[in-house]
Amino acid sequence: MTYPHLLEPLQLGSVTLRNRVIMGSMHTGMEDRAKHFPELAAYFAERAAGGAALLITGGFAPNLEGALLPAGSMLRTEHTARKHRIITDAVHAEGGLIALQILHAGRYGYQPLSRGASKIKSPITPFRPRALSSRGVERTIRAYLRTARLARSAGYDGVEIMGSEGYLINQFLARHTNNRTDSWGGSAQNRMRFPVEIVRRIREAMGPDFLISYRISLLDLVPDGQTWTEILELAQKIEAAGASFFNTGIGWHEARVPTIVTSVPRAAFAAWSGKLKAAVGIPVVASNRINTPETAEQVLAEGNADLISMARPFLADPQFVNKAAAGRADEINVCIACNQACLDHTFANQKASCMVNPRAGRETRLQLLPVPPQRRKSIAVVGAGPAGLSAAVGLAERGHAVTLFEARAELGGQFRLAMQIPGKEEFAQTLRYYTRRLEVLGVQVRLSTTASEQLLSGFDDVVLATGVKARVPQIPGVDHSSVIRYDELLRGEKTAGRRVAIIGAGGIGYDVGEYLLHEPHESLAEWQARWGVSDGADVVGGLGTAVAAPPRRELFLLQRKTSSFGAGLGKTSGWVHRAALRAGKVELIGGVAYQKIDDAGLHLGLPDGSTRLLEVDSIILCAGQDSVRELSAGASHVIGGADVAAELDAKRAIKQATELAAAL
Repeated sequence: MTYPHLLEPLQLGSVTLRNRVIMGSMHTGMEDRAKHFPELAAYFAERAAGGAALLITGGFAPNLEGALLPAGSMLRTEHTARKHRIITDAVHAEGGLIALQILHAGRYGYQPLSRGASKIKSPITPFRPRALSSRGVERTIRAYLRTARLARSAGYDGVEIMGSEGYLINQFLARHTNNRTDSWGGSAQNRMRFPVEIVRRIREAMGPDFLISYRISLLDLVPDGQTWTEILELAQKIEAAGASFFNTGIGWHEARVPTIVTSVPRAAFAAWSGKLKAAVGIPVVASNRINTPETAEQVLAEGNADLISMARPFLADPQFVNKAAAGRADEINVCIACNQACLDHTFANQKASCMVNPRAGRETRLQLLPVPPQRRKSIAVVGAGPAGLSAAVGLAERGHAVTLFEARAELGGQFRLAMQIPGKEEFAQTLRYYTRRLEVLGVQVRLSTTASEQLLSGFDDVVLATGVKARVPQIPGVDHSSVIRYDELLRGEKTAGRRVAIIGAGGIGYDVGEYLLHEPHESLAEWQARWGVSDGADVVGGLGTAVAAPPRRELFLLQRKTSSFGAGLGKTSGWVHRAALRAGKVELIGGVAYQKIDDAGLHLGLPDGSTRLLEVDSIILCAGQDSVRELSAGASHVIGGADVAAELDAKRAIKQATELAAAL
């Protein structure tokens, strides 16, 4: 497939973008200290070399009080600006353009000096901000202007003004966080003055050839957020003030509507960027859950945007654009929006990476370089789950002769189970990618083959990646016909009844709960109805009335622990899973003792000493996993679940396999 819209150049003033693809802003953790700038330069350069037309940095604060973290990423001195040259030079050497995002965290600042539009605490940080005074607002505008000037001296081709996702500018725009009574608050027109003044003064100072992206919030998705009528008025003022184009943001970080997790349909918010495009005269960028060239091409072809912003897809595959242009889209390592190594890391103050591409953010330290011919080995990889697939591909990329053994008739292991979960259908993309890479690299794949010591005896090295098996807890009656292991359920080998008890409330238990509650492949309209997303012109914050479909089953989710349910789920996605089960009216029962299973159902002991009988049709075992290690004695290396039977930790498994491939 060709992508005529996606690969078409675009003229922005005196600047030509070589295609319509922007690598969107994402905080990696390398921005916070100049000592990491060489790594940041390599990270951006690899993506510029991969074809991205314009790259946008993670957010840099214009002053100390706007920093996300104590002494976090800022650009406020010439001394610091000179250190940025290593980044901009690296990108320009690869033919790309780069803009610096100016981000004032406002009340989202995880530090005690934070300032906000008003003295209203954020639910996602422990610090209550001080409200900016009127003089403070003026000082902040001047700080934005100073950072824009420094960005140009540092070699950046432009700046992006972060006006979405609930950061300071967004806080000024919404009544939710702006209760000021001066000229910067009150009416919508007063609340808009802050971003308009920032853009106007930067344009006046920088002249016509400097790119200014304004990242506008198309949907706040919080109470007392902006209406669409207000957003359009703001956009027209920002255009008149001198913005080069609009990038788009969806939802505040505190919003209770998911916007980027894998259960959000692809291009779910493209219609909103299309409505903005129809109302303004400068280019508009579509963003959020656009992860394939086909999806991006469709958004552009339908007239919903002029450009496409992708952040996490460039973590997953820096060569995204080049592969699409070369007719190799089937070789793109697609972002599956799991958030496990990117946003979950960012919000835990760790360096961002990518579950399906552990090299992201480690370009200078984790390299799969070709081995000299005299060092090439014959290597057997046993097990074709995430760890085995990653090891086989990485080893073959380095030049080793790899044979992959898999006892089942298909590749994928636990990932093949994950893709059965409603909202996790994207996991199939990772299996598609690995399957294609195995073909391209010439890896010998032997399916339906149980490896034995004799079969493996002729190889130089053996990598054991046999994964895990579902743990069967010691409960009297666990062999009853009503009992189903989670893998049996997800493979379709057994079917659950109408009333179901789920033993184990970890990630697998929550996944199984969603599998039993909802049909897979939810449509965009169904998703919007379930979460109450509305496109009405005067709907505040874009929040309508959520309409939940009736649950297909009555579920009980059980755990031995007395701690909170779902405590171990991902930071940026766990709340979505908890909300889904809550909407499905799942009964959560903690601190239980499993007494026995019989024809009557599941007998429980409760924390207060009483007992309870759950009269259920089916009991699903999600009580953890055990490593499969029968061949470990003959293996040179043991990785993934075969090494540690964690809670289906594909992030660790793929990272471990990639590191092993780089070392052999």
